[in-house]
Amino acid sequence: MGLFTRTENIDAATLAQRLRERSVHLLDVRQPHEWRKGHIHGSHNVPLAQVRNRLGSLPRERTIITVCASGHRSAAAARTLRRAGYTVENLKGGMHAWARAGLPTKR
Repeated sequence: MGLFTRTENIDAATLAQRLRERSVHLLDVRQPHEWRKGHIHGSHNVPLAQVRNRLGSLPRERTIITVCASGHRSAAAARTLRRAGYTVENLKGGMHAWARAGLPTKR
């Protein structure tokens, strides 16, 4: 894998469809207090700083979609996961894009 390999982005509507199909694992890399304020139903919260140490708890058999507030932290997490051999995509625009699309959150 090259140094400049880019992580694929996914938009909110496509993510919503894939979650309905249960074909992906959603990894929210925000801080726990951010996650508690509102998250996508079914997401697994592992703060960005802990992702490397928690690789063994993440499924390898499904694509992992990373999410944060705006897409920046989740892009960093996606790069870490890709380097570790995971299939990963990043939610473009993060939770802000999810909210703009009018999709539901859970508290």
